[in-house]
Amino acid sequence: MKQTKLKDTEIGQIPEDWDVKNLGDIAQPISSTYDFSGKEKVVFINTGDILAGHFLHKDYSKITLLPGQAKKRISKNDILFSEIRPINKRYAFVDFEDTEDYVVSTKLMVIRAKEDVLPKYLYRILIAKNTLLEFQHIAESRSGTFPQITFDAIRYYQVFLPSFNEQTTITKILSDLDAKIELNQEMNTNLETVGQALFKHWFVDFEFPNKKGKPYKSSGGKMVDSELGRIPNGWKIKSIDEVADFLNGLALQKFPAENEEDYLPVIKIRELKQGITDSSDRANKNIPREYIVSDGDVLFSWSGSLEVVIWVGGEGALNQHLFKVTSKEYPKWFYYYWTLKHLPEYRHIAEGKATTMGHIQRHHLKSSLVLVPDEKRLPLMDKMFSQIIDKQVRINQEIINLSQIRDSLLPRLMSGKIRVGVN
Repeated sequence: MKQTKLKDTEIGQIPEDWDVKNLGDIAQPISSTYDFSGKEKVVFINTGDILAGHFLHKDYSKITLLPGQAKKRISKNDILFSEIRPINKRYAFVDFEDTEDYVVSTKLMVIRAKEDVLPKYLYRILIAKNTLLEFQHIAESRSGTFPQITFDAIRYYQVFLPSFNEQTTITKILSDLDAKIELNQEMNTNLETVGQALFKHWFVDFEFPNKKGKPYKSSGGKMVDSELGRIPNGWKIKSIDEVADFLNGLALQKFPAENEEDYLPVIKIRELKQGITDSSDRANKNIPREYIVSDGDVLFSWSGSLEVVIWVGGEGALNQHLFKVTSKEYPKWFYYYWTLKHLPEYRHIAEGKATTMGHIQRHHLKSSLVLVPDEKRLPLMDKMFSQIIDKQVRINQEIINLSQIRDSLLPRLMSGKIRVGVN
């Protein structure tokens, strides 16, 4: 890090060796279209195929465009940005080499950096929080039924621009943080896959290790008849609400925060998907302790979008339509995986409700059966599954911490409030 002299500009103070530029000075739109009707197949990317910096499909299938359909070509290092809502979420950076057969919807802006700007630095400018908020404001202020935006509407948006070398250094710092976050996300995805596969192997296929370490069922382990079919000898059948407590949340609008500094963020279905944000509601900290959610708690949304997650978004208040799932007798992994096992069934029930928000009821929990291993087997299983769950929680906490560091650094680095060495 290094200290530097600042100069005043119409959009704030910046280092004296930086410039203020209009977006149109450092980037250009690729608006020309190309008639692909002569090609046999192309890969077509629509606005719904990108989200928050990611292409949602690893392998896009090629399609045949109808004669006369003209679409935009893309190249490596292009930036894709939706012209229609949600403008602040539909964006991505083209970082793959072979783009010859790729075309995108005319509702996607294709933005290309000019020569003195690093493409990934330009991308960072465009997806910065303040930039996205400004673009959303510009879109909403334009006439029309739905918010829309074009490059001409943002051409004169002003940004700070350091030297090319400093752009490169800043981009590397942020990219390294992104790479670590993505690696952790991949690790967690793998852990979740392993955990669910192991649960199926032991609780559905009954191939948990016997006393000799061999698969129980295929090694001749004793099986007995039950209402769920043949199960291991000594195992019991219980309803899921017998092994876990499902605490429904509070109507937290009745418990408003007393002030702006002392509050609990409200955890609703939206927060299960995207975490706590600035727009999350706030509740009084003095709600009963059992309705306070902490990292590692299992949450189950039983209405609307049915999801089961292990929460790692920090302390918050449990809103209605969410269950906090706990147990005094059984380990966390046990009721987590069994709730996940029944989730497709719960979703099917909710979809069949003749209401705007499908949901399940407590009697559905009563009719959901689980298998409970004998008292000697369960502690042995706990050693394996608890390690998986605990590691997932730790990795998710690290993802959140790294994301906060990155999001805190980004505006400081890109405004020159924090300078980095460029030698």
